[in-house]
Amino acid sequence: MKIIIDADACPVVDITVGIAKEHGLPCIIVCDNTHSIEKDGAKTIVVDKGADSADCKIANLTEKGDVVVTQDYGLAALILGKGGKALNQNGLIYTESNIDNLLFTRHISKKERMAGNRTKGPQKRTHQNDLDFIESFVMCIEQKLK
Repeated sequence: MKIIIDADACPVVDITVGIAKEHGLPCIIVCDNTHSIEKDGAKTIVVDKGADSADCKIANLTEKGDVVVTQDYGLAALILGKGGKALNQNGLIYTESNIDNLLFTRHISKKERMAGNRTKGPQKRTHQNDLDFIESFVMCIEQKLK
């Protein structure tokens, strides 16, 4: 099992790398070339800037049993299809039960924006978001280690 982080705009890179190190798990950070994210205990892969270049790289790296941290529902769906686990920066674990609804909601929001309507952005990040992420992330990796 390895941990892969979709690192562009990810607020939990340090937390993820730290927990992966504590559990002795390999950790890969994937970001585009507009970012330079180097962390002790993780390998960084830099891809060209492009609509889905980081997502494609992550999908290609992921194997059954890996855990991916991403806020991208489309990428999460691909990871689930490959037998991996995926969760977002707030601790939401993507599952076969919730991914279809999340993708549908994303589709509706995109249609609204294309029609000129405004949609709500994400809420301001809180310390509780970090705690929720830690709890979910540790649960995911400990389930895989059993």
